[in-house]
Amino acid sequence: MSPSFTILVADDNPVNRKLMAKTLQKEGYRVVMADSGKEARRMATAEPPDLILLDIRMPGETGFDVIKHFKADARTASIPVIFLTGVTDVDSKVEGFNLGAVDYITKPFHPQEVSARVSLHLKLSIATNSLINSQAEKLRQLTEAQASLLITPEQEPGARFGVDYMALHEAGGDFYDVLHISDDIYGYFVADFSGHDISTGYLTSSVKGLLKQNCTQVYTPMESMNLINGVLVEILPAEKYLTACYARLNRRKGLLGIVFSGHPPVCYVPKGGPPQLVGAAGDPMGMFQSALFGLTTLNVSEGDRIYIYTDGLVESPSTKKTWHSETGKMIDACDKARSVPIQLAPQTVSGHLCPNRETQEDDMVILAMEV
Repeated sequence: MSPSFTILVADDNPVNRKLMAKTLQKEGYRVVMADSGKEARRMATAEPPDLILLDIRMPGETGFDVIKHFKADARTASIPVIFLTGVTDVDSKVEGFNLGAVDYITKPFHPQEVSARVSLHLKLSIATNSLINSQAEKLRQLTEAQASLLITPEQEPGARFGVDYMALHEAGGDFYDVLHISDDIYGYFVADFSGHDISTGYLTSSVKGLLKQNCTQVYTPMESMNLINGVLVEILPAEKYLTACYARLNRRKGLLGIVFSGHPPVCYVPKGGPPQLVGAAGDPMGMFQSALFGLTTLNVSEGDRIYIYTDGLVESPSTKKTWHSETGKMIDACDKARSVPIQLAPQTVSGHLCPNRETQEDDMVILAMEV
């Protein structure tokens, strides 16, 4: 039987590589070695290891350069990286952690420390995967239940939101949720499932359950979406995926973090300022275990508004309209709704953009929230 875990050691010093390989092989790990950053990237992409030990100071591409490539590639983004370094200054360590490293091993290293740190981070990786599998198994049962009722502004007045929702068929592919995370922190989620069959309606209850479990103040917005994506990859049928936008507002800090996963940009309407579309590229949810999502952070003030919507609001296959071609109309509609109470603002905007609901060609959601 082949070893169950593969460790990639990337170090330009052949003595260090051999010592590291000997230490890990004694513990039963399979070790592959690279003598440069470029070679480490090639090997990790061709055959993703379970963990990477990466030297910081290498000629050509440094460890910092290499980890940026790893985190930007869906094939390697989730692999734990431990830096090998002779540098002990705090700034270098902080930079490494900010780039996505999980730990440091300082040279000259001790074999027992190497074994302990490698074992620890493999255990954490196993625990994360186990959690995803456990949640996925529970939610497979929930997909047979009816979709949860959509929250209304009256049920959560502190969220200061309004919504206009219209399904094209009985089983809508679009949905939304609003989460009361803490006294001054709220989450706003809008998504669009591929397809409009009955199973899509059932799957929304699973996503709402995941939002409740994973959208807490413990996780950043990006971490929440990554956790949810990990479960969706497990439970969604092969042809299913969803585009989504998750915005988390911290009123006390005046901070709005927005995660985009293949979703149209939001319309940001600052009080007293011109409206603008704000977006970021990202992969859809439920397709890739190591999906890459877009992230935007806004400093917001009381009275500012944000509109989150699905593409059915602005797109029309029959007339070849896309949200790219309708940006001017979207901005104009949101600008005209400034004086309308937030609970009614979505209907005002959709009325400008879709005056004839009988010609609607897709599900539609527009959610407006006010700081």
